[in-house]
Amino acid sequence: MTTAKKIMIVDDDEDDIDFFTEAVAEILPTCKLVTASNGEEALEKLDEHIDTPPNWIFMDLNMPRMNGKICLIKLKTNPKLRDIPIIIYTTSSHLKEKEELFKMGASYFLTKSSTFDALKKEISKALFACGL
Repeated sequence: MTTAKKIMIVDDDEDDIDFFTEAVAEILPTCKLVTASNGEEALEKLDEHIDTPPNWIFMDLNMPRMNGKICLIKLKTNPKLRDIPIIIYTTSSHLKEKEELFKMGASYFLTKSSTFDALKKEISKALFACGL
């Protein structure tokens, strides 16, 4: 019996989280979704449930308290969390920023889509690129 997949979405925009949640529900109906509104909250939740980490983390960059870049650095320097694929999920599409994030350890870069079908397609591509 295989265990259900688990995704963490780290984003401070509730509308984006809702949109993402609906898309994931259609792509992976049995997937468990964990949310955090910033990098600090994400690290706290991951620390609390270190024995059952998510299979993937989708992370926005621009968030209060701790932004996505700092959180990415902290995740990649933690031996218990560094192997989790981090998919940057942001409105930015700057090539230099993408290159920097890949050097920092991001596994995939996903620019937020404005349509539901495009979002589903992009999330599916990210998941398959990162081990689904």
